[in-house]
Amino acid sequence: MSRSPFIDPADELSIADTGPAFLDVENSLTGRKWRMRPVDDERATQLSRMLSKPDLIGRLLAGRGVTPDEAETFFAPTLKALFPDPSSFVDMDAACEVILDALTSGRKCAVLADYDVDGGTSAAILTKYFRAWGQELILYVPDRLTEGYGPSDLAFETLKDQGAELIMTVDCGAAAVEALETAQGLGLDVVVLDHHLMQSAPPPAAAVVNPNRPDCNSGCGHLAAAGVVFVLTAGLNRLARQRGVAPENGLPDPMNWLDLCALGTLCDMAPLKGVNRAFVNAGLKVLQRMDNIGLEALSQVSGVEAPKSVYHATFLLGPRLNAGGRIGDSWIASKLLASEDRKEAVALAERLQALNEARKEIEAEILDEATRIAEARLIEKPEAGAIVVGGEDWHPGVIGIVAGRLKEKFHKPTVVIGWGDDLGPVAKGSGRSVQGVNLGNLIAAASKEGVILSGGGHAMAAGLSLKPEQLTGFRDFLEDATADAQAELAEARILELDGLLSPAAADGELLQSVEGAGPFGAGAPEPVFAMANVRPHNVRRVGVDHLSFEILGEDGGKLRAIAFRAADVELGQAILGGQPMHLAGKLKADEWRGAGKVQFEVSDGFFSK
Repeated sequence: MSRSPFIDPADELSIADTGPAFLDVENSLTGRKWRMRPVDDERATQLSRMLSKPDLIGRLLAGRGVTPDEAETFFAPTLKALFPDPSSFVDMDAACEVILDALTSGRKCAVLADYDVDGGTSAAILTKYFRAWGQELILYVPDRLTEGYGPSDLAFETLKDQGAELIMTVDCGAAAVEALETAQGLGLDVVVLDHHLMQSAPPPAAAVVNPNRPDCNSGCGHLAAAGVVFVLTAGLNRLARQRGVAPENGLPDPMNWLDLCALGTLCDMAPLKGVNRAFVNAGLKVLQRMDNIGLEALSQVSGVEAPKSVYHATFLLGPRLNAGGRIGDSWIASKLLASEDRKEAVALAERLQALNEARKEIEAEILDEATRIAEARLIEKPEAGAIVVGGEDWHPGVIGIVAGRLKEKFHKPTVVIGWGDDLGPVAKGSGRSVQGVNLGNLIAAASKEGVILSGGGHAMAAGLSLKPEQLTGFRDFLEDATADAQAELAEARILELDGLLSPAAADGELLQSVEGAGPFGAGAPEPVFAMANVRPHNVRRVGVDHLSFEILGEDGGKLRAIAFRAADVELGQAILGGQPMHLAGKLKADEWRGAGKVQFEVSDGFFSK
């Protein structure tokens, strides 16, 4: 079979025959085929014996590709064992020299940050580090609509006018060649602290620290920008000790900012492997203490409790912090996370909470309309290998979220496009892909062929600019280019399960064992279990569209369950019907019923025979 250049060869090998469906679920109520996660039984047994843990833990680790050499640090990640040598990063020593020189000489410095959580946390870490030396950084965050992503001529000219002499770009800058040439012409020193893939030589700068630059052999390409900046602070402290210099109250302790490092890592969906696991494992403990004034204010204003898990940090705090960059003032999150003034923090948190509520309304409206357009197109062309939808007044700040939701619903690469008089000079698009279909290359090819104005990105996520009248041509291009990706699209429908449980077996002890193999997240997926031939009982609607109920097992066992955003879809209607079902989901602590209590978070289901 001929292969499209947009289908990643490396991924082709991982797409095997899907084999028989588990519990005969070929097409679940969410459109998925169920399959037990492939596990090397010999390795699973070896891992459980090495760690003196139950067989289930060995299977969970083996199913996530953990080798015996990695087992101990994966299961119990520590910074002591996993923290990299800052000098292993290309240009890290040069960056530390330039920045420490600025700190000790009093040069005016600025941080230019991306408008997402990774950029905000990175900027906050640097701000706190500089503040410990008695210096206040100038903060600059580009506006999503008027400036777009990353450094620009306008940004550097503005910072020059404000007196900045050294500018640190965080979570951006590695590909901003023209803008950094402008900075060079203005006499500005720039240190780039980034993690995005680089396709060409580094831009002109005093230092370009990026574990994903082609000549960097640090082995830390999985880091988010917040992780890169955290490593930088360790390098700065080491250099300061070598020089025998320190602020009046002693060198700052970066360990106090592990909450910010963990938050940036999680919200950027960086793979939870290597030192990222240690950042998150230790950072969640700092997050729970709510030492950060800004996070504490946001938690209070929004009613979100102190984060106890990856879910809390990623899906409760993350969207609120992102709201400013999506539809409001792009600098709010960075300023909130760096704030040391409670009154200021509460005001910023209230603004973010209001923006997040507005964001949810905008998102829901666009998602509803985009879903209708996608469904109509799939009726017209069921074999379409990708989804492209667009609309006037669809806000660029939420189209990426909508693309992700549609990708999960239809299991196809999806691009969502928006334009309007108040939304920038051209239409903007954001895409999310499935494993094996390189969306970044697809969009770059569309740009090269003149189908769109510009665009590119990564395999799984990409962005583009185009004229509204180019939408239909781009849709046809993407559908044609994914026509031979049937194996990848079939794999995208697979729901991999880690085991079969009964309601009676899902107790606090089991949950504790499962959580012990965490943290789970990108690159280390949270375990999903199946329950066979169970019956929903005492189903009630909670919140706007959630369902709370009991799962009754064939042996009489019971387990509390929750199905989020399910009430008005096929899965929820089946649960409301109370018929015997197979259910799939995750084990979670039942916060409402107290310590040791467990509930099942249902994500899929099908009728049992």
